Amino acid sequence: MQVPRRRFLKGTGSLIALPSLASLGFRRFAAAASTGTAAARPKRMIFIGIGWGVTEETWYPDKNQPGAEWTLPDGLKPLERHRKDITIVQNTFHKHSLDAHSCSTFWLTGANKFGVPGKSFNNTISVDQVAAEQFGEETRLTSLALSGAGDSHGPGLSLAWNRQGKPVAGVDNPVVAFHKLFSDESTPLEVRQSQLKKERSVLDTVLVDAKDLARGLSRDDTDKLDEYLESIRDIEIRLAKEEQWLTVPKAKPAGQMAEPPKGMSGDKEVRVMYDLMVAALQTDATRVASYRQPAQSLIDGLGISFNGHNISHYSPGPRMEASQKRDRGMSDLLAHLIDDLKATKEPDGSSLFDHTIVVFGTNVRSQHYMDNCPTLLTGGGAGIRLGHNIVMPDPKTPLCNVWLTLLKGVGVKTDAFGDSTGVIEELVA
Repeated sequence: MQVPRRRFLKGTGSLIALPSLASLGFRRFAAAASTGTAAARPKRMIFIGIGWGVTEETWYPDKNQPGAEWTLPDGLKPLERHRKDITIVQNTFHKHSLDAHSCSTFWLTGANKFGVPGKSFNNTISVDQVAAEQFGEETRLTSLALSGAGDSHGPGLSLAWNRQGKPVAGVDNPVVAFHKLFSDESTPLEVRQSQLKKERSVLDTVLVDAKDLARGLSRDDTDKLDEYLESIRDIEIRLAKEEQWLTVPKAKPAGQMAEPPKGMSGDKEVRVMYDLMVAALQTDATRVASYRQPAQSLIDGLGISFNGHNISHYSPGPRMEASQKRDRGMSDLLAHLIDDLKATKEPDGSSLFDHTIVVFGTNVRSQHYMDNCPTLLTGGGAGIRLGHNIVMPDPKTPLCNVWLTLLKGVGVKTDAFGDSTGVIEELVA
């Protein structure tokens, strides 16, 4: 049966229009495969947040070597085989970010924590979710948010924040992530359909009650109710998306990817999470993935006997050496991720790397310094200039300019993001 291009959600006499949904994209690509025609390969995005910063003396390339001729610093040495495919962007910052203990909270948003009068905490939509709003129309999962358990990078459940500035829950267990992506439901279809119908019924009742409640509320309470209703609308859209995919089997990754062992942690867990992101993009389960990488467990896994926070407050000696070891460990893991993206072939013979942009970094340089945010970019998905050390002439260049440049590079329709002042022309290939 042909699925109509638009669907509507009914509730309390209103119609909520939905965007074109996932099964439409699935059918289009399936039809292309059956007829032997080549479909344009979709763009993908991966964001990896590393939390507590880097060792600034040995992670950043020399600012006096801008352009393509730059020396790979010690902290990036494990990336030597990919040197021509990585770009560092220096001299960016978030002007509103003053809390180094919230490095993962505002990294992808650039929001002002005190931006709303009367509130002690505020956030806005993260750059990955802006892309997911467009790319997620074609995939089973709008986005894949992963998180390291107990990472202590600040408030939030992952790197992702929705349009209301609310945290998007992240999956912090590789086994759970594996089954979310690739295991078919064991619950009979009729039972799942019944469950969705019950959830819809509950939402309809809530909307009716909310309409009655709205009469006579103060302005502040009305704002709170509107925020609540926005969350209800998000649930409605999620339910509609689930309905579209109920009868579509989950795609399986190429090769024999087995369920990860239980109880993984440290660098082994990070490696598996990277593998899962690659597999998720390869199967088109999603086109936007983010990973709030663990701090302490990664450090423990690398055999470092210091606290993650304390390492960021290093000084010459054992703590600085530990920080440098952590940097090299993270670079080694990233190098393997790039290996896998390059080795994963697309139907047209290109690689997944050619159509994916990977962002690796954080919102804090080291200690409590919030300028020159560590920013490493790789992948051909956004049409950026690779193999360069880009040093912005203004040390207060908004990091959101990088986010805007990447959004435009992957084809997301937007003219601004956060406190952006424009795209970074030096970054555009």
